[in-house]
Amino acid sequence: MGDVAMTVPVLRAFTKQYPLVKLTVLTRGFFMPFFKDIANVTVFPADLKGKHKGVFGLYKLSKELKALGITQVADLHNVLRTNILKTFFLGTKVVQIDKGRAEKKALVSGEIFQQLKSTHQRYADVFEALGYPVDLSQPEFPEPSPLTLKGFEFKSETWIGIAPFAAHEGKMYPLELMKEVIAEFAEDYCVILFGGGTEETQILEGISENFENVTNTAGQLKFEEELDVISNLDVMLAMDSGNGHMAAMQGVKVVTIWGVTHPYAGFAPFNQPEDYALVADRTQFPLVPTSIYGNKYPEGYEKAAASIAPQTIIEKIKAII
Repeated sequence: MGDVAMTVPVLRAFTKQYPLVKLTVLTRGFFMPFFKDIANVTVFPADLKGKHKGVFGLYKLSKELKALGITQVADLHNVLRTNILKTFFLGTKVVQIDKGRAEKKALVSGEIFQQLKSTHQRYADVFEALGYPVDLSQPEFPEPSPLTLKGFEFKSETWIGIAPFAAHEGKMYPLELMKEVIAEFAEDYCVILFGGGTEETQILEGISENFENVTNTAGQLKFEEELDVISNLDVMLAMDSGNGHMAAMQGVKVVTIWGVTHPYAGFAPFNQPEDYALVADRTQFPLVPTSIYGNKYPEGYEKAAASIAPQTIIEKIKAII
């Protein structure tokens, strides 16, 4: 989800700079709401569990795409499926993203510790190789979506979004410490919680029931409705996860918490100041980053994010709002 969300500001810049070029985004149908407000962009939903499943399904997909008159292909994913699909586009110019795997391997091995190229810039590099240099330095964002949802019709106070979950434990801030952050802001502000899945929904519902000014959206809103609420936030607090990117692509200020991963790998949310990324204490956890995606870490490192004090998070958000 985060990878797809990171394409949005790049495509928005592209369409502004090349208004006569039509873009067709091939992605899962679930992600269509990401692109709803971008001019000259249409979404072609891939049915990867149905008619586009497997090699023969990808061949069928290539035929459907060619029928649209596509003249160039920007592969922003560069995985097995897209490599197979590329073979069916013989004669069409295809440029694939350079993920910088060697640099990232050096980063997690401790060989280097420096800022690598952002994923957003890697996406832009693909378009430049196709003949369309994209300048990301002057981003424009859509206006916040109109609020029509029951319970969200009016915005008379500061809204703080908090998305406390991530795909791996090593990327998460301990919930007990996060509750301290929530308690601090629930006194004076509206706190809105985001998450997904049955277990996360139950946890967030339990937290929201303990505070008058805390609302849980998990399991309550459709995906597009959730994006509408996020667009109206004053600030989002997220892990190294998709929620931070969904907020950033809409121009929302995003504070991120980093455990065993690190923004140096290039996955920081778009257009956010460097000091909005709160990283684990490398004095205590010198091997950080231990992996790019947070799925690998030595014993004990799953609590690396706990080295960031709740008060540090609180002070950063208060400075922003």
